[in-house]
Amino acid sequence: MHWGTDLGATTPDGLVELANALVPAVSPSSIDAPLRLSLLPLASEGWTGTPGLAGFRPGGDASGGAADPSFALTSVDTPDPGSVLLCLEDRVSRLAMMIGLQLDDHGVLELSSSITNKGDGPWHLAQLAVTLPVPPRAREILDFSGRWAFERRPQRQAFERGTWTRDSRHGRTGHDSPFLLSAGTPGFGYRHGEVWAIHLAWSGDQTTRAESHPTGHALLSAAELLQPGEVTLAPGDSYHAPAAIAVYSADGLDGISARLHARTRRRHPLPPRPVVLNTWEAVYFEHDQSRLTGLAEIAASVGVERFVLDDGWMTGRTDDQRALGDWTVDPQRWPSGLHPLVDRVNELGMDFGLWVEPEMVSLDSQLARAHPEWVLRGSPDTLPRPWRHQYALDLDNPLAFENIRAQLSRLLDEYPIAFLKWDQNRDLLGGSTRRQTLASYRLMDELRMRHPGLEIESCSSGGARIDLGVVEHTDRVWTSDTNDPLERQAIQRHTSLLLPPEWLGSHLGAPVAHITGRAASLSFRLATALFWSAGIEWDLGSATVDDLVAIRAWTSAYIRLRGLLHSGTVVRADAPDPAIEVHGVVASDRSSAVFAVVSLGAARDAVPAAVLFPGLDPGAGA
Repeated sequence: MHWGTDLGATTPDGLVELANALVPAVSPSSIDAPLRLSLLPLASEGWTGTPGLAGFRPGGDASGGAADPSFALTSVDTPDPGSVLLCLEDRVSRLAMMIGLQLDDHGVLELSSSITNKGDGPWHLAQLAVTLPVPPRAREILDFSGRWAFERRPQRQAFERGTWTRDSRHGRTGHDSPFLLSAGTPGFGYRHGEVWAIHLAWSGDQTTRAESHPTGHALLSAAELLQPGEVTLAPGDSYHAPAAIAVYSADGLDGISARLHARTRRRHPLPPRPVVLNTWEAVYFEHDQSRLTGLAEIAASVGVERFVLDDGWMTGRTDDQRALGDWTVDPQRWPSGLHPLVDRVNELGMDFGLWVEPEMVSLDSQLARAHPEWVLRGSPDTLPRPWRHQYALDLDNPLAFENIRAQLSRLLDEYPIAFLKWDQNRDLLGGSTRRQTLASYRLMDELRMRHPGLEIESCSSGGARIDLGVVEHTDRVWTSDTNDPLERQAIQRHTSLLLPPEWLGSHLGAPVAHITGRAASLSFRLATALFWSAGIEWDLGSATVDDLVAIRAWTSAYIRLRGLLHSGTVVRADAPDPAIEVHGVVASDRSSAVFAVVSLGAARDAVPAAVLFPGLDPGAGA
């Protein structure tokens, strides 16, 4: 009936009157009764748009082969404040449904759903998508696309008749993920306009849809995208869909992010985010104990709190073509193991982190040579195409899962590892992405349970696995593989619509960016990384004395400000000149704030307009 602004005090009779008022008139050449849509619109209701449920039962089964169920409500429960659980059943198709709605104190609506086969034979599920209505005044759509090192690029268009569908078939969220699908009033921005937004809390294949129908109905939905035959329910089996997260704001996109940030902070509070140094762009695969120890000593001198050893530490891992799956320390480059480096890092007052890629395997590895059947395949006799010279490991195979879990546990038992940078550098291109995603979540959870205090960063070729599903199992995301500050400005601004700043890894890179080749000043690079989960990814041995002094001042400022930066409200200005970007964080009581005014290019006017800082208390005085 309604998803939007608070209706105030209501009564059952008043809600019935509202429901009747929202039903459109019967139009010529249509069903003879008004079309009343449910959360799961179906043809049996008279809906000729995309059905909320699709599937079939093979013919000849005693329970019937109806492909288009007609559900009746069997019970309504309110298990918790702000929640409703609806139970439905179709006795002809012998299917039962549960739809849960949970509205939290911040105005974030979580939609959960499941379907159970109550028949005598199998039932094949094609799609289950709970939908939400948006009013006719929502006339524009905003979502995102992108590519590697160029994530979260906005695309806006009119919300016309028809269906705008974004499918992701990467086996991960994807660099080109729609990320957050928003419908809004014309011209909505960060600080103005009504916005309705939806996101799927899931790291596998998914579909997101905005649909406007000639009946006047407009809907948003987000659901898991299932492969043909991927989910077949035996009698008594159930399918539980990933949660769709929906948010309404009368105050533009900033209102959306404020509510989503509050939800994440409540569900998964984080300790203060340490200053990180990651070794990748400092040494790449050239691991040398003396050089890395020297880098750690310089890092400690400028205020780094966490030292992360990136790719290249495993046996035989001299490039990206071998050794994934063999999670043992290379005895040639590390004859005493990692102990000398880890001990020195700890002596310097930093904790130690390690890069891993547990979901992947190289054919040139001991693991693949011993168990080629553990490589994830679309068909038993065919390997998928290689991607970065690597393949996915079938973690749904209990033996493969246990092997990787045991290897990582041995590392975590031997070394005081506080942090795993958990990478995933390819699309799956074969096998069940659903089972692989669930197995990845389970592996993360088991390691964290066995090793309390362990933190995990979700990295996937940079920002290809950032969603509210993986956030339930991790503590940080790597926002993008590019450390170019100019590219990072847009990537971070848009990624922070979904996640609060403390989740977004942002590092000070080298003077010339590794990926784009663009040069940037030290001050611009430092300011770009300050607001987020800050770190360094640069060979500090090449920095000048003046550089190191400035970096030390920056880490001190970050440590002093992170309590505000990682608890306040993120605000963004709707700047009249697209070359000038203004963003900041305002304390919850509006007693303090930190802002960045960023020049992204040449200003439109010779004399730039006055900068307005959003979110401040207008009555607080000068």
